[in-house]
Amino acid sequence: MTAILLAALSAFFFGAMTVLVRIALSGGVPPAAGAFFTILPAAVLTGAVAVARLDLDLASAWPFVLAGLLAPGIAQLLFTFAVRDAGASRSSVTVGTAPLFAVAIALVFLDEPLVAGLALGAALIVAGGILLASDRARPEHFKRIGLVYALLCTLAFATRDSLIRWLGTEASDVEPSLAAAVTMATATVVTLLFTVVRGSGLTWSGARAFVPAGVCYGLSYVFLFEAFYRGRVSVVSPVVATESLWGVTLSWLVLRRSEHVGPRLLGGAALVVAGGILIGIYR
Repeated sequence: MTAILLAALSAFFFGAMTVLVRIALSGGVPPAAGAFFTILPAAVLTGAVAVARLDLDLASAWPFVLAGLLAPGIAQLLFTFAVRDAGASRSSVTVGTAPLFAVAIALVFLDEPLVAGLALGAALIVAGGILLASDRARPEHFKRIGLVYALLCTLAFATRDSLIRWLGTEASDVEPSLAAAVTMATATVVTLLFTVVRGSGLTWSGARAFVPAGVCYGLSYVFLFEAFYRGRVSVVSPVVATESLWGVTLSWLVLRRSEHVGPRLLGGAALVVAGGILIGIYR
């Protein structure tokens, strides 16, 4: 039960982060800077948790540096651009298709077997994606390129998961709080370098707007790693997959006018979540 509760909290805070990023971006902050401003407080929070728990065996945590380059490093940059152009709800649904990409990568590169549950989960995710693509009730700020960013972000998340599996870190002795801190610290460096190279403005007022999103992001990662530490992947992953539904629900509650959350988007989110749950169970 503890693992399920932690996974549910992780999913909720990720959905909340998505909505809060959308709100913060409305102030005109460039997406690259927004990604850095989101990850920085998350890195501080996860680092503080690791220090408080004395999880400081950095030598054993190097695989999470590689994972952090992909997600949340590159992934958060792409996700922030996606939220700006496609909106919080549609980006959440698209990123929720990550299990489909993860399974495809595992089948091709890790020689994992294809079972009926995985195939059905994949079909549900594809059906959810079709519903999302057919949704015409889009907000004024919507741009199709946002969904492209979200798909690339999803691929980064899925590749990160397969990379961790391949490196065998699931069976390592690295404590969850340290793993979360290392991935966030790596992502902070990645997003800062990208922001500086692009010449995006880094202002104190812009940073303050993203603090709530960053705190939610940090909490999501802390709960995520704690959940995986306490429960089986087949138990935790399906619960974490509900993050898309949280993103859409919170968007409907908080950003109802600007997001235009309609029946097709809700239906697509439900199908994507159902597919992710099935994939999580049968992996």
